[in-house]
Amino acid sequence: MAGGGQVEKRVKYKSSVKDPGTPGFLRIREGMLLFVPNDPKSDSKLKVLTQNIKSQKNTKEGSNKPPWLNLTNKLGKSHIFEFENYPDMHACRDFITKALAICEEEPNKSAVSTSSEQLSIKELELRFKLLRENSELQRLHKQFVESKVLTEDEFWATRKKLLGKDSIRKSKQQVGLKSMMVSGIKPSTDGRTNRVTFNLTPEIIFQIFAEKPAVRQAFINYVPSKMTEKDFWTKYFRAEYLYSTKNTAVAAAEAAEDEELAVFLKPDEILARETRQKIRRVDPTLDMEADQGDDYTHLMDHGIQRDGTMDVVEPQNDQFRRSLLQDLNRHAAVVLEGRSIDVESEDTRIVAEALTRVKQVSKADGETTKDANLERLERMSRLAGMEDLQAPQNFPLAPLSIKDPRDYFESQQGNVLNVPRGAKGLKRNVHEAYGLLKESILEIRATGLSDPLIRPEVSFEVFSSLTRTISTAKNIIGKNPRESILDRLPKSTKDEVLHVSPTFSSVLSDKKLYMY
Repeated sequence: MAGGGQVEKRVKYKSSVKDPGTPGFLRIREGMLLFVPNDPKSDSKLKVLTQNIKSQKNTKEGSNKPPWLNLTNKLGKSHIFEFENYPDMHACRDFITKALAICEEEPNKSAVSTSSEQLSIKELELRFKLLRENSELQRLHKQFVESKVLTEDEFWATRKKLLGKDSIRKSKQQVGLKSMMVSGIKPSTDGRTNRVTFNLTPEIIFQIFAEKPAVRQAFINYVPSKMTEKDFWTKYFRAEYLYSTKNTAVAAAEAAEDEELAVFLKPDEILARETRQKIRRVDPTLDMEADQGDDYTHLMDHGIQRDGTMDVVEPQNDQFRRSLLQDLNRHAAVVLEGRSIDVESEDTRIVAEALTRVKQVSKADGETTKDANLERLERMSRLAGMEDLQAPQNFPLAPLSIKDPRDYFESQQGNVLNVPRGAKGLKRNVHEAYGLLKESILEIRATGLSDPLIRPEVSFEVFSSLTRTISTAKNIIGKNPRESILDRLPKSTKDEVLHVSPTFSSVLSDKKLYMY
């Protein structure tokens, strides 16, 4: 596209002939040449003043070679641009030729100030970014600018709001993480030098720090005070290699010799503390210990360890073993959580410190809600009590003596008939019995329980009075000596009395033994 004294084409910038090239946009003005790559993270941005261009060369059309334009500056450095077609290359070549002619005609013309150039570069980068992200805007740009209905400046003059600060605000939607596990990263190997190289991107580093808090904390503690970042990642992947070899004895030996390497080989203590805190917030009615026995992974020769190992591990080296299930669960939790920080920086330490601050804030929030959770769990336990989860209650049990109560009443009837008549004078009324009981209680308060609760003579009088009352009722109600008072009751009532009478018989038997 061309207009407003400038030319803009899609090209590939090559620093040398063998360079595969970086795709992007080439914009040429009368005083400046600017290349902006499609990848904003690329380092291939280029800005050349027209007056610094010494010469230009291009491939001939029909020579079975791609359309290249080679620009050489006054310092002898070459800049090669590969165009999509020859007409685009000819348009840029002619425009540069005219710009060089103007520079020769006006040698005293002042160059564009540095501040203006920097402002123009930022504005151009923003325009390219808007065109890449907004397909509708890109369609309108092709429709009006490339067809020369509007110039470049006229097109963007009506869209100044898009070029303001509001347009560069980041989206509120968090960017998710890839589902690929960190252990699945494959290095590149050099067969000649037997050298293994890992390509660490900022996303991979973020994922490692998120899944392994101990590695993140070790990076903050060791880099750069004790080791360089390169040495740190070398030790980390050395530990991952030892895990993949399934040889826990070698891992234990190297961990004993290298303190920094042992941090990566031992279990993550930070994750263990977080797990213990989560367990404390679990509903106490959930029996987690019983659930642990539902699988066979804790038994020897059962379960799949990391990388498919099934070998037997010595007990002293068990801490250097990590199961595949643990890695999968931790990776799944991090992927579901997403990117918890909104930091786009290539400085690894900044990313590690930002993640640590986020975890500290979440931990503080958890502490503030700890009391509320405990209160909720206590209330839940009171409302939903489960007998099978309560502690055993050992209540004293009295042995039952199941007998026919009619035998008891008939035997007592015969005893009453043999009582002498003078015994009736020993009968006491309710007030006298209450007075005796009150005196006994006062004595117990003063002297303790060394003596019986009730005097034997008083107990005997009460028991004799009760026996006479029962026997008298028998004589009054029925004349038949074989007839009991229960025989005079209705059948349903008699059955109920016989059902509960063994308990009362046992209680009376215990009282009788205590009184005597």
